[in-house]
Amino acid sequence: MRAGKLDQKIEIRRQADDAVDEYGNPIPGTITTIATLRAQIIQASTEEFIRAWGANSETVIIFRTRWLDDMTLDDQVRHDGVDFNLKEIKPIGRRRGLELRCVAA
Repeated sequence: MRAGKLDQKIEIRRQADDAVDEYGNPIPGTITTIATLRAQIIQASTEEFIRAWGANSETVIIFRTRWLDDMTLDDQVRHDGVDFNLKEIKPIGRRRGLELRCVAA
């Protein structure tokens, strides 16, 4: 992974666990940034699908970035002010990098 190709800036965001309601469920809306990383966009596309409720477009983007411990599919990625949900986290090598497959939220 060459540093010159990491030309985009992304934020890894996570819902804070400290705010819970009376039933122990996390209160939505308390999202904090846990890391700001440099990344490379491998692929970005928008596809349109016909679903039961009608036509739906879906923006899919794949980022390649340096290794970050403790990432889960519950985290979010923010790029250029758009939030993306993680669909797959694929490690590159032995703790060298990550490939993040995301769908726009």
